Amino acid sequence: MPQHVIIGRGGTASATALLLADRGEQVRVVSRSGTGPDHPNIERVALDATDATALAAVARGAATVFNTAMPAYHTWPEAVPPLFGAILSAAEQANADLVMLGNLYGYGPVDGPLTEDAPLAATGPKGAVRARMWREAEAAHRAGRVRVTEVRAGQFLGAGAVSVFSLMVQSNVLSGRLALVPQAVELPHSYTAITDAAAALVAVAGDDRAWGRAWHAPIITSTVRELATRLAALASVEPPSLEVMTDRELTLLGLGDPFWIEVFETYHMSHRTFLVDDSALRDTFGVGATDLDDVLKTVVPAA
Repeated sequence: MPQHVIIGRGGTASATALLLADRGEQVRVVSRSGTGPDHPNIERVALDATDATALAAVARGAATVFNTAMPAYHTWPEAVPPLFGAILSAAEQANADLVMLGNLYGYGPVDGPLTEDAPLAATGPKGAVRARMWREAEAAHRAGRVRVTEVRAGQFLGAGAVSVFSLMVQSNVLSGRLALVPQAVELPHSYTAITDAAAALVAVAGDDRAWGRAWHAPIITSTVRELATRLAALASVEPPSLEVMTDRELTLLGLGDPFWIEVFETYHMSHRTFLVDDSALRDTFGVGATDLDDVLKTVVPAA
């Protein structure tokens, strides 16, 4: 019988599963494909997580359900509610605690460093649906149906990350090519290492102080250029060549792939200074950000 059930198989899901498994705890990783990290304490299950009844059966007996699942970027407004609703229902049916991996979209535009006390005032559809999902989970917590908390991470870095930096900058820097970026490259931005997000999820799951509120994951503040420059130095390659994509370029790309149009919703994060305060997590649980070079080293090919 699993002690923990993790929904999803991405970088943070895998890092969380391995962190728990290495501590000797039994973990069940659930995804459509049934794939996940290979470890004696990890069981991989193929299941459609929108099936709340089947998911509750898989989670029966577990202390914690971790929701790290995420559908395709441009489908969030339609795909997230049934998926997250099923996971919330399954955790409730299984009498398990629910730990959600969130992001910072739900706040909408803010001035100054972002804290967890900021209102969820997103104006775009992806941010609005993330805010709605937290409110529904929070309401279930307040009603005494299930204990819930959420860890809200910045743009992901490190091995296994799927983000603007990992997809559009990292590989190009390592191969010495020009990186076209849909983000301002000289402004400070808030990033979270995959392994730090996992450490935060595990920390809040094991502490009674965590429940009923959200926490910001450990944050690394840097510009795209600083990240790219450090990565190039660590990999012993040429200094990076970066260019910010124009609105016209993004619009034209959006004619063939809906992902590109979606990036306009988060311009307040990508084209303005975007600072996030993670002191609540650090002060309460002692979980802080990993040194940037140590994070970037995880994506540098072995010599």
